[in-house]
Amino acid sequence: MEPVLGGRVAVVAGATRGIGLSVAYALAGAGASVVVNGRDGDAVAAAVDEIGGGGGAAVGVVGSAADEGVAEQLVQTALDRFGALDVAVNCAGIAEPPGSTILTISRDEFVEQLDAHLMSAFAVTQAAGRVMAEQESGSIVLTGSAAAYGMFGGSGYPAAKGGVSSLTLAAAADLRGAGVRVNAVLPGARSRLSAGDDYVRHINGLHERGILDDGLRAAALDPAPPEYVAPMYVFLAGEATAGITGQIFSVAGGFIGRFEEAQPTLIAYRDHHDSAPYTFDELTELLT
Repeated sequence: MEPVLGGRVAVVAGATRGIGLSVAYALAGAGASVVVNGRDGDAVAAAVDEIGGGGGAAVGVVGSAADEGVAEQLVQTALDRFGALDVAVNCAGIAEPPGSTILTISRDEFVEQLDAHLMSAFAVTQAAGRVMAEQESGSIVLTGSAAAYGMFGGSGYPAAKGGVSSLTLAAAADLRGAGVRVNAVLPGARSRLSAGDDYVRHINGLHERGILDDGLRAAALDPAPPEYVAPMYVFLAGEATAGITGQIFSVAGGFIGRFEEAQPTLIAYRDHHDSAPYTFDELTELLT
């Protein structure tokens, strides 16, 4: 039986550790040739060697995927070395400073979070999307986070990840007519971002403040290995998902969920052509 991604070519930004590394291995295991990216040259070389040693095909590109030139190099390397580009995955990201809140994070730290998570997603989506739109095929998979909904505190990290979810929806709408799919995975898995003393203190602090309940605290402190989320990326990369785009999935261990389209709940309505704006008293009555 031919591998599900046999003959396909994928680029994976942020592919040298944790979830990204597992995704790169899973794509290669499914038969794809992989362009591996990360900021640490030694880690990139090690990932490429590991894939090659397992019988796969891989090449590395060193640098931050948030850099437009690096994102374009990823795409061009796929075309030059493997002759195609079918899949683009972004797993690039960094942890928020320990104990960071909206009151303590600096402007530079906040911008660094946006750059690492949102701008990397933008750069990869744009660079890959241009090639895929021209060939009228391809799959882009971005990495968001449940932190975007505020349940894990922080500031820059959830803001950036919320932007990734919005970018997914907008890019999917832009590229749908060109036959290019764009989806996002919100993974829960053990990685350098979800391990260590600082992380444990952060999760326990959220629990003490009432932000995380007992169940979420337990799950956050005992995440499954990243190998449990990697199959979703492989699935979204394949042709079995031809009709799936603009979707945001939550995957953690044995859990798979899908976020429904956000819709407002009707509170009140009146036609502005023959009605005045709502008064303060009216809003108080409606909303309190």
